[in-house]
Amino acid sequence: MSEKRRILVTSALPYANGSIHLGHLLEHIQTDIWTRFQRLRGNECYSVCADDAHGTPVMLKAQELGITPEEMVARTRAEHHQDLIDFHVDYDNYYVTHSPENKAFCEEIYSRLDNAGYISKRVINQLFDPEKEMFLPDRFVKGTCPSCGAEDQNGDSCDVCGATYSPTEVKNPRSVVSGATPVLRESEHFFFDLPKFEDMLKTWIRSGALQEEMANKLQEWFTEGLQQWDISRDAPYFGFEIPGAPNKFFYVWVDAPVGYMASFKNFCDQNSLEFDDFWKADSTAELYHFIGKDITYFHCLFWPAMLEGAGYRKPTGVNIHGFVTVNGAKMSKSRGTFIKGRTYLDHLNPEYLRYYFASKLSDGVTDIDLNFTDFAQKVNSDLVGKVVNIASRCASFITKRFDGKLSDNVIEPELIAEFQNAADGIAEQFEKRRYHQAIREIMALADKANQFIDNNAPWVTIKDESKQQFTHDVCSLGINMFRLLTIYLKPVLPILAEKAESFLNDEFNWASLQTVLTGHAINKFKPMMQRVDMEKIDAMIDDSKESLAPQQPAIAPDSPLAQDPISDTISFEDFAKIDLRIARIANAEHVEKADKLLRLELDLGGETKQVFAGIKSAYAPEALIGKHTVMVANLAPRKMRFGLSEGMVLAAGPGGDDLYILEPHEGAKPGMRVK
Repeated sequence: MSEKRRILVTSALPYANGSIHLGHLLEHIQTDIWTRFQRLRGNECYSVCADDAHGTPVMLKAQELGITPEEMVARTRAEHHQDLIDFHVDYDNYYVTHSPENKAFCEEIYSRLDNAGYISKRVINQLFDPEKEMFLPDRFVKGTCPSCGAEDQNGDSCDVCGATYSPTEVKNPRSVVSGATPVLRESEHFFFDLPKFEDMLKTWIRSGALQEEMANKLQEWFTEGLQQWDISRDAPYFGFEIPGAPNKFFYVWVDAPVGYMASFKNFCDQNSLEFDDFWKADSTAELYHFIGKDITYFHCLFWPAMLEGAGYRKPTGVNIHGFVTVNGAKMSKSRGTFIKGRTYLDHLNPEYLRYYFASKLSDGVTDIDLNFTDFAQKVNSDLVGKVVNIASRCASFITKRFDGKLSDNVIEPELIAEFQNAADGIAEQFEKRRYHQAIREIMALADKANQFIDNNAPWVTIKDESKQQFTHDVCSLGINMFRLLTIYLKPVLPILAEKAESFLNDEFNWASLQTVLTGHAINKFKPMMQRVDMEKIDAMIDDSKESLAPQQPAIAPDSPLAQDPISDTISFEDFAKIDLRIARIANAEHVEKADKLLRLELDLGGETKQVFAGIKSAYAPEALIGKHTVMVANLAPRKMRFGLSEGMVLAAGPGGDDLYILEPHEGAKPGMRVK
């Protein structure tokens, strides 16, 4: 084995104003598998996380509950940490960003950046709530869309037409906090000079520190030109006050990543570990962040620039993953597929989810679809039907007929050698976060183990007195193959591995793969994992449903989108002008910096059109590719911030999560006119 590595791993910080859900758990499980693998290999690997405690939403939620932000954060952090523990996510330290260590690091980093000339000030205009006497973040403003006239839209984007805009452009704005009409007010803000780090960032991004597809995506920021970053917020604000600037606070995205340093410092102080060994500029230790794709620019532009400017090391790698969809669509509260971690735990074994996510996770950034039918089939087939079944098929013979001891013989050394020789390949897949490939290789070995047992049928040979030694040898080899499979799976299924260690009187590490248990006493086999029951899945979904009263966004009377099926009729001649065509969705992808939009390439049977559709809340892009839908083909092209939209796809539903594109019957061909 190569020289022992020193590694620090972090996960993005859950925000302290809501519960952990299955989307969060994808990342924490991905991180935990990787760190457990490193420890299994004998590396010195630490993992830390924390609750992200600051910002306006936390402050307002605490006010709503009638408690202090500190009290709310303490409660939420405890809930988050317990959920993670119960999913067997083993952080060395789970802290909180509202901490003395984080305050000290924020002030130090800010002072270093300021002294180096990277901080400037300028006056900006913002919407201000005169009743609550506070400046309003984008999402705390609602009003009429300046593009289409839809009412009750967010301050940065429209759910109806997909337009994006500044809160100051919203018509008839109102404060979400108080309902008051906000006013425009000037405020001096502090800015971090990100453009000065452009050359460094370009080099670092292409250094292998992140996936090539994300490096390519970040190139768009350089093409558009890096902008100075607003790092301050005005009082009232729950956060850390900027040194020497009364009533000015660090924006939450300044202190959130610094929270990685603070959590690790807190751990170091309790465990006699040197913080600088991992964070100083010339550190030889490795530092990895696991994050979702929606926060890439914070971690891959602002964060490394802050570290560089303040004299700290940059991350060795930022591992970026996609989102979780459920049954092909975005998680929905009304459908019961927006599932909290605790609701899952009330019904199902956490190792089911760990295994299913592992079987889907690659080193790419594609979304992971949690299909519950596939989920049940995969767990039942792979874990119960293949892996655990090996032990259950062989163990009773060892216990009842051979005094609970494995044979001194290895009946097929070449077969056990094949299992052992797979170690390097499986290790490489885990190391490179290609868990799906590691699982595939492990399950291929499990198939061979079951085939070996089937071929030698110990339940038959045990009845023949002349074949007792043969039966002993076959069952012992089966137990050893089960042992090796469980060692490989230990990062994914730590509790199953614990049960196997107890059953085998053994302790697993990566070096254990090179040993075979002979003449070794084992314990009586006990069931290690139950089959997934679809009734429990259905009960979990029912418990996750919220009674929502779907409402269509209100449309201003003078809006071109205003519709009244009774009074606002159109003539048949007007309707006949609409050219509705069948289109095949040839490609679909996220639109950078757009919360609602997907970019669709629509094949009309020889002609391709680009459409920006506001359906991101309901669909993952990859779930749309290959589907057929209906589009308005003769709509005048509309220039949007992201490009030219050349039509409109038809969808139905109340909006948000509950939105469904219209799909024609099977047999419809691209280009066909809808009559």
